[in-house]
Amino acid sequence: MSEKHWSKTELLHQTVTNPNILVKGTHSYYSHCWDNGFERSVVRYLHGDTVSQQWEPLGPLDRLHIGDYVCIGAEAVILMGGNHTHRIDWLSLYPFMETIQASYLSKGDTSLGDGCWIGMRAMLMPGVTIGEGAIVAAGSVVTADVEPYAIVGGNPARMIKRRFAPETIARLLALHIYDLPAEAFASIQPLLASDDITALEQAMEGIR
Repeated sequence: MSEKHWSKTELLHQTVTNPNILVKGTHSYYSHCWDNGFERSVVRYLHGDTVSQQWEPLGPLDRLHIGDYVCIGAEAVILMGGNHTHRIDWLSLYPFMETIQASYLSKGDTSLGDGCWIGMRAMLMPGVTIGEGAIVAAGSVVTADVEPYAIVGGNPARMIKRRFAPETIARLLALHIYDLPAEAFASIQPLLASDDITALEQAMEGIR
């Protein structure tokens, strides 16, 4: 087995085995150099691993949806709801086994939108959605949904700025570039390494 190095990444479509992690496409990656990899170190408390898949679920199971071209920085943490039996509306937070079924509350699915970037050591709380092209700054704690093409940071994470003007973001989202077939995506890829939205729109017209 070759030694891990920070220049190497883990392609998620090649390594994910948990049936409750749904990976779109073949380009999303995790920077796995400093830990035991995406499923063992990043995704926490998601039903469906080698132990929990034998359990009877307490309620509706949450899933982790990962878009294409998602970049996940080293030592990020994605908290899921598989063990969420701490009821904040009850007098005690303790998960008493006698009432464990009633204490379970689903947080819903967690989604990482196409082309987003999760910074090193960021933490995502259960049930959040990270929008297409968004950036979560290193070390942030995300407790709420993040808009497409926004940059958020801090604890709890707040909007720092938008990557582009709102009208440009609307034009980008309307193109659905990450849903293109591989050959069509390859044809527009050089334009994605620029800020010329008009040229991208014109190229998209030519391939539809």
